[in-house]
Amino acid sequence: MGNIFAHLFSDSNEPVLTEAEQKLLHEQTINEKTPGTIVHDFQVLIDLLQSTTIEVSGANQLLPMKMLAELNSKLSHPIDIKLKRPVQKSYPYINGLYLLLRASAICHIQTKGKKQLLVLDETARQSWLTLNATERYFNLLETWIMWSNHDIIGESSDFLGTLSRCLYLWNSIPNEGLKYSRYEEQNYLSYIAEYHNIALLDLFGFLSIQHGYAQPNKGWRITGVKRLPFGDAMIKLLNYINNQGLHKIIEASDEEELESEFDENGIKFGVLKSYFQTYFPEWENNLVLSELEFADGIYIFKVSLGNIWRRVSVPANLQLCDFADIILDAYDFDYEHLYEFKYKDRYGSIIKLGHPYMRQLESSEDYLIGELCLQTSVNITFIYDFGDSWKFNIILEKINPMDIALAEPKILESHGEAPVQYYQDDEDWEEE
Repeated sequence: MGNIFAHLFSDSNEPVLTEAEQKLLHEQTINEKTPGTIVHDFQVLIDLLQSTTIEVSGANQLLPMKMLAELNSKLSHPIDIKLKRPVQKSYPYINGLYLLLRASAICHIQTKGKKQLLVLDETARQSWLTLNATERYFNLLETWIMWSNHDIIGESSDFLGTLSRCLYLWNSIPNEGLKYSRYEEQNYLSYIAEYHNIALLDLFGFLSIQHGYAQPNKGWRITGVKRLPFGDAMIKLLNYINNQGLHKIIEASDEEELESEFDENGIKFGVLKSYFQTYFPEWENNLVLSELEFADGIYIFKVSLGNIWRRVSVPANLQLCDFADIILDAYDFDYEHLYEFKYKDRYGSIIKLGHPYMRQLESSEDYLIGELCLQTSVNITFIYDFGDSWKFNIILEKINPMDIALAEPKILESHGEAPVQYYQDDEDWEEE
């Protein structure tokens, strides 16, 4: 694995951290309330999931509006808002915690009938219970910095990445901090790093936030932001790690055989351990997730194009690219164009798989249906022909036991006449 202390020096052999910063990190205690309250507040969310059934709402699978105020009151940093219909995004601390909850795969969405329920993954929960406070803190930090995705909380994907935005924000805060006398002034913070990231910087103990009282019909009021010495040291170290290239660090962790926990979907816990264990030797173990297994059986999909739909059955060992052909056959479309499948995985992140000729996406040729680990009622979008943009909606209705009679793909039911794929001439266009 090499000399762990080599990580602490830049290319010019200058220490990444000053002696004072190194001393500060060595002496830093991590528990439920120090350096921030992330471990405590994350546990509040887990305890809530253990005590009640939570039905998530909407396509983005977010927490229901009715529980937000109560959850806010239980956190270490309850905020004052005066919005008539607050949603999850209105509570940045809750939004940030939910991001970590889904990105870490400690919980997942389980479908029962028409309901989508947020449930704890038992393997991950048991693993979480065995971790000490330091291990919990850094597993959550890695989840946020390396694996979280704005898709999880219903926001557009951020091409800059969480760490880059936080670094940019950090450099914009002077040593004396920032003060905001009006709502309009604090909007700049959200523009740079999004409010949930700012809340997480507070929860991880990187900075302190002065809270104000909300005005009528207004949300979270920030009156001041100040960097903390612990945050300065951590950000400097994270900036150095970022400059090394996170993808290279992930690849190196495989070669060096670090004691990381790997997940088949690409999540790795403990990748950054060598950078922080010098200061925090209590970080030894990492979160373990339940293994994703090939789900055998006969998959029953309802494939809709507007009001027109087809119910099809396909075996688990069918390649996804062949499933695309089945859909096109069911609607009498040709195979002449590119396509894309899009759906949410168990982390709540959007997965995109494309036509084998599309280099910018993972290929549908590389996956079998049973390898996707789909849950019933998952909503899949299939876009065919990016010029005409035919948008099919696919719902997995159920997974039946393997049946020899349905070992080959089959159209079980049809409703409505397939549309004309191409207009033949101007007259056809005008008639349509």
